[in-house]
Amino acid sequence: MNTAAVTAPAAGWPRLRRGISDALLARRGRLLALLLVPPMLWLGVLYLGSLLALLANSFFGLDEFTGQVSYDALTLKNFVDIFSPANRDVILRTVAMALAVTLACAAIGFPIAYFMARYTTGATKAACYILVMLPLWSSYLVRLYAWKLLLAREGAVNWVLGQLHLAWLVEGLLALPVVGGPSLSFSPLGTFLVFVYLWLPFMILPIQAAVERIPHTVIEASGDLGAHGGATFRHVILPMALPGVIAGSIFTFSLTLGDYIVPGVIGDSRLFIGQVVYMQQGVAGNVPFAAAFSLVPIAVIAVYLWLAKRKGAFDAL
Repeated sequence: MNTAAVTAPAAGWPRLRRGISDALLARRGRLLALLLVPPMLWLGVLYLGSLLALLANSFFGLDEFTGQVSYDALTLKNFVDIFSPANRDVILRTVAMALAVTLACAAIGFPIAYFMARYTTGATKAACYILVMLPLWSSYLVRLYAWKLLLAREGAVNWVLGQLHLAWLVEGLLALPVVGGPSLSFSPLGTFLVFVYLWLPFMILPIQAAVERIPHTVIEASGDLGAHGGATFRHVILPMALPGVIAGSIFTFSLTLGDYIVPGVIGDSRLFIGQVVYMQQGVAGNVPFAAAFSLVPIAVIAVYLWLAKRKGAFDAL
């Protein structure tokens, strides 16, 4: 009897497992829900819960006497302060830098990605992948401080420009001089160069994947119909590679928009959004205003994605 009692559940387990498998395969929606619901719940609790907590904090203010967060009354003062002239300048400066970095990464990254997709195979393509991704193998801070040394007044960039008798170019491009002479390591131009270097791989790889999916026959057909190289690029290659450009631009735009380390190390006294949030939260202790101001890049990204969707950038994804 004991043996039968032990073997009965063991014999029933394969049937139960087979029944569950048949039920999931018969209705693919159940299988998809079973796979997606747990991670979506986890991400929803962590991400959406954090955003809701952030939004909730932005409706409170600081007690004028103690300097502590007051939860006694709700206020919209933090959102009104966002549109003060100084904060508006910070937002416009950050968005302008993010757009400039995105356009520069697209202009530099597209030819590289096209070359990788169309003219490399085997070991050559693997070498190109390694060269593009090699900077990502080192620490973000290591790359940042390496560029600070390169862009310093005594650094390699200024030395090369001096040898080429182009030192005047640096002085003309820098918006603000610094004590001891102009330096790219304390300038908006230096910040721009470092941002482009840091985020360029995030633009190249999506474009390369998109270009690689374009059939060779489509490009050949364009040439057979009489289109020259420029027309083929504008009307065939670029529209079909646009999803990759948009995917890469989301990375470069959003990463630049929220970064506060690069402007703090390379930039000058003009602040970016990330720096304001960091200073208000850490130095000033004004968590409600920091929470309200940190919603600005979220809103900007939402508008950017909406405009991209309106232009049909996601239709081919």
